[in-house]
Amino acid sequence: MTDSMMSSIIKADTIQQYNQFFGQQTRHPQVDIIHFDHSENQPTHKMTFGFYALFLVKTVGITMDYGKTKYDFDESTVICLAPGQTIGVYRMPGGPVPEAVGLLFHPDLLLGTSLASKMKQFTFFSYSSNEALHLSADESLIVQDYMDKVQRELEHPMDKFSKQLLVSNIEVLLYYCMRFFERQFASREKLNNDVLVCFEQLLNEYWDSGEARQHGLPTVKYFADKICLSSNYFGDLIKSITGKSPQEYIQAKIVEVAKEAILNPFLTAKEVAGMLGFQYPQHFLRFFKKQVGCTPKEYKQNSSKA
Repeated sequence: MTDSMMSSIIKADTIQQYNQFFGQQTRHPQVDIIHFDHSENQPTHKMTFGFYALFLVKTVGITMDYGKTKYDFDESTVICLAPGQTIGVYRMPGGPVPEAVGLLFHPDLLLGTSLASKMKQFTFFSYSSNEALHLSADESLIVQDYMDKVQRELEHPMDKFSKQLLVSNIEVLLYYCMRFFERQFASREKLNNDVLVCFEQLLNEYWDSGEARQHGLPTVKYFADKICLSSNYFGDLIKSITGKSPQEYIQAKIVEVAKEAILNPFLTAKEVAGMLGFQYPQHFLRFFKKQVGCTPKEYKQNSSKA
């Protein structure tokens, strides 16, 4: 690939523009199924999407990257993209024609449907590139089946039921993908536990090293970046292991450090707030009372009576 090809990003704001690039007809302006092994045009390219895309990659023959990271995928892998995201697709020199199928649907298709308000829960659309969904043979058949249902509906003459049937099949497919991601979390138990251990170590180090005083309260993104995961994937992973979100973990750690610091007779509430990373002492006071049920002063008094 030349440098000019690498730097040139193709914009596909509509499904029609995407299909034109691959030499395929558009059956519906807001939703379509594309078969890449049937495509006349499969060049190396980098493209920005204006719609949702869910790709079922069935055979090795291409590599993909999102940002600066290559997709970690093999046979029977699902890759999901949201509007505004950019992906690079590269044909392997001398390799076979890749076999893959894509479900494309524009946000406008969802307007007026219940799925529109549910899209945020399908966090895999914002996962980073090394977090593709790896399918078992049975799971791959389920994904393919729902893509086939969408395709059959597209081949049926449009009527008053068409939109609801298309959206309903997409919604069921997305829930299956959510189930399969949960299975993937569980099947990677050791890796997941390593992530949890690393998260707990980073939490301890953040306050032990004085990082909080210098940079303020940490975010979920801060720890996700340290572990090289996207915030959404990291959040789903931690919650699948512990039942608690990373934010709840962070808040619990702040309370733990705060309680110990409050009992230090040489520290004022203002100094404790600064040590924890709060910009203003009153924010710390409100946080502590909400989490513990009493003010730092009351907590210190109650502890001295115990």
